[in-house]
Amino acid sequence: MFFSLIAIAAVIALFVIVSRQQSRIALVERELGVLRGLVQSGASLSAPKADAAQEGLPKEAKAAAAPVAPLADGMSVAEEIAAKPEAAEDEAVAGPWTKTQAAAAQSAGQSEPPQPSTAAETPAAGTPAPAKAARQSDVETALGTRWAVWVGGIALALGGLFLIRYTIEAGIFGPGVRLAMAGILGLALIVGAEFIRRTGFRVPVQGATGAYIPAILTAAGVFILFGTVYAAHGIYGFIGPATAFVLLGLIGVATIGASLVHGLALAGIGLVGAMVTPALVASRAPNPWALFVYLAIVLAATAAIARIRDWKALVAAAFAGTGIWTILYMVDAPEVNIAAVLFISLATLAVLAFVWLGLFLVTGRDGAARGFDWPSIAPGFFIALSAVGLSVDPAFASAGDALHGAVLLAALVAAALYRPRALPLAFAAGIATVLIYLGIIPPATIGANALDVGLDAQPLASSDALTFRIGVALGLAFLAAGFWAARRFAGTAPRRAACWAAWGVIVPLVVLLALWLTFGDIDRDLGYALPALLLALAFAAGGEWIARAEEPPLVGGAAVSFALGGAGVAGLLMLHMAFGSGWTTVLLGAAAIVPALATRWRSYPVLGWIAVGAAVAVLGRVAFDPTIVGAAFLSRAPVFNWLLLGYGVPALAFGFAAWQLARTTNGRPRLAMEAASALFVLLTIAMLVRHAMHGGVIDTGTVTLAEQAIYTLIALGAGAILVAIDMRSPSSVLRYGSMAAGVVSAGLIAVQHFVVLNPLLTDESTGRIPVFNLLFLAYLLPAIAAGALALYVRDKRPRWYAATLALIAALLAFAYATLSVRRLFKGEFIALWSGLGQVETYTYSALWLVIGVALLTAGVWLKSQVLRIASAVLIAVAVVKVFLFDMSELEGVLRALSFIGLGAVLIGIGLFYQRLLTRAAREG
Repeated sequence: MFFSLIAIAAVIALFVIVSRQQSRIALVERELGVLRGLVQSGASLSAPKADAAQEGLPKEAKAAAAPVAPLADGMSVAEEIAAKPEAAEDEAVAGPWTKTQAAAAQSAGQSEPPQPSTAAETPAAGTPAPAKAARQSDVETALGTRWAVWVGGIALALGGLFLIRYTIEAGIFGPGVRLAMAGILGLALIVGAEFIRRTGFRVPVQGATGAYIPAILTAAGVFILFGTVYAAHGIYGFIGPATAFVLLGLIGVATIGASLVHGLALAGIGLVGAMVTPALVASRAPNPWALFVYLAIVLAATAAIARIRDWKALVAAAFAGTGIWTILYMVDAPEVNIAAVLFISLATLAVLAFVWLGLFLVTGRDGAARGFDWPSIAPGFFIALSAVGLSVDPAFASAGDALHGAVLLAALVAAALYRPRALPLAFAAGIATVLIYLGIIPPATIGANALDVGLDAQPLASSDALTFRIGVALGLAFLAAGFWAARRFAGTAPRRAACWAAWGVIVPLVVLLALWLTFGDIDRDLGYALPALLLALAFAAGGEWIARAEEPPLVGGAAVSFALGGAGVAGLLMLHMAFGSGWTTVLLGAAAIVPALATRWRSYPVLGWIAVGAAVAVLGRVAFDPTIVGAAFLSRAPVFNWLLLGYGVPALAFGFAAWQLARTTNGRPRLAMEAASALFVLLTIAMLVRHAMHGGVIDTGTVTLAEQAIYTLIALGAGAILVAIDMRSPSSVLRYGSMAAGVVSAGLIAVQHFVVLNPLLTDESTGRIPVFNLLFLAYLLPAIAAGALALYVRDKRPRWYAATLALIAALLAFAYATLSVRRLFKGEFIALWSGLGQVETYTYSALWLVIGVALLTAGVWLKSQVLRIASAVLIAVAVVKVFLFDMSELEGVLRALSFIGLGAVLIGIGLFYQRLLTRAAREG
């Protein structure tokens, strides 16, 4: 019942619209007569811009309403209107609106105002239009033009199907008659739509472009025809699968062709029907060639029409549908016909290159324009996926079909070169190649076997002679294509050039690495070192070749940076392949000099970062193996061993690179190399110290207090050296690096010296020598070093930094004096659990008071508030100890002497401060 009402309403709406259309055509004819007279009299006409509501409609629809009347110059009115769409606004279809009301409607959201139906309905200029009338006109437009047409089209399509269903349920006609009636209804709707279009129908009132009646009727007819053919095959079996396949395909392609007249929506319906057709028609012996030839025809037709109308979404959907069918066939078919897969993939690329991006269909356009064609993403993705499947799946690769995958990858690159706007194809080919050759690396194969996923625990990719040869060929292809395209676009499209250069570098490097790890000797293989060296030279030469094509030349943009960066990575691989662990680290560190020296001739920014990359690589190597050559091969000879070379040579090389960069390109790479040089100097000394103190073994044994003391002294010394260098050659790295060294030293002292490695807690031997023992090395020397550094940086670094160092120095001196007293009473081992004697307890009080006075004197002499505060704190600690501890623990004369000494010291301090205040007042 509901759909019957819809059908009745649709018929009534259609009758009203056609009736009003006749009156509008009469008005247009009268106005065209006036226009003809004006043109013949030579009057100039000014035409406003084209109606926004007519954009996107076919030219035939725009010119259909114009009667063909010859003009003075021999051109018909319809031809002139088609040639100049902007003149069509004066011929808009009549409606119940005035110009002023139309202006109000336009402000309410309509694109362009409709014209009045008669001249009498036009009010005087300047007459205000009520807002209520504008709202009414907007509602009337929506109800009478758009909604009525949409609902009517849906009702017609559903009505045809319901009619077939009713005849089936009622048994009125036989299956053949029912299908014939449905087919006749569908054809009648299509013919009716064409009749309406050809008999003067133009676009409805403005704002109703989405309700173009001929397109709606055609879509409804196509929908009914699709259902009729499918029912004839799938339900009744009147026609075979081949006939149904051909009919459905013809309907789909014809619908896509009709979209040239009726718009994008009809093209989408035809494309969906065409792509669904293979799934609707089942066959006991499916033929992949029939499927893929059919898909190629549909794709070519869709791309041609989409190119004419510039419908990017339509062609992207067509490419995606073809790709989905290809992947489904490869996954589900019991025996895949590789030739058919290769055919549809190459046909897809041909349609992309010659139809969609073809210059012969694009008048006045340049195929090498900037930017990229986003619909190319769809074919690139699916063809790359097919190539990966052919190369990785053992069912294909074991039969040698990996060669077909390589052909697809090469075709992607060739199409991207031929049509520069199809840049996504290059990315798709590069990513697919990288995934394939990462899959042949043994660790990846082991991981696949362990997880037992995807391919029944088979290797991710076949590692055989064919894979080797294909990898070499693909690497050379990407190298040549990438650098040629990068040079071609270096001056006009730098980003495009950078993309090509990146893939021209990444793919050969990944292929070389994968082949070496799979087929070569991991420890040392000169057979792969030579190709790596040639690759590095090729990348460097290619970078220079690209740089000469830049605008201006020799700038060193992104494309050149990728090329030279690839040369650096290839050089790193060459060193790993040609030399053992020790020489690789040494030579890699020394290699940082090469790009730094190159800045004398070329000021490319990337050269400095290549040097930084070498420093990072060396740091990674020493982090992986601090012994440089392995613990078993490290000599036990002090100083002159592989540690001196492995850490010292990079430190010198990094320092020279920083010096060279400071005189050429400067910038952040120079700062990074300065930091790397300073770091490796410290590492060299620290590693040699550990090597000497552990008998030639650096990777075992816990850190002792003596070893930690040496590290602390090294850090403090490094801080002083960095400050001195910074004063001569200012650098932010040296400035902050020196402060970082001091902060690290303070942290080491606070944690290691006072807590973790303190002899009071560990009972470590302090040595048998009375003065020059462990306490001297671990506390007194660091105290002197920290105090000297605090004095040196007082006017060169922030106050908090100098104050922190001074406080650390005071605490170390206090610890040394206290622990020395403990050693005097206890001997070599001074652990807390050995107890305290009364004389020892009294000695601590006296010592702390003496140190407090000394700190006070030094603070006044040096004008250091930090030392004076430290003195006050230490004396306060001594006072607390005397009153709380000595009073209960000491007896007799020692208790008396403790309090007498404390009182004398406190009175002396008071007199001292009174003298200072009196002198200050006198001077004031």
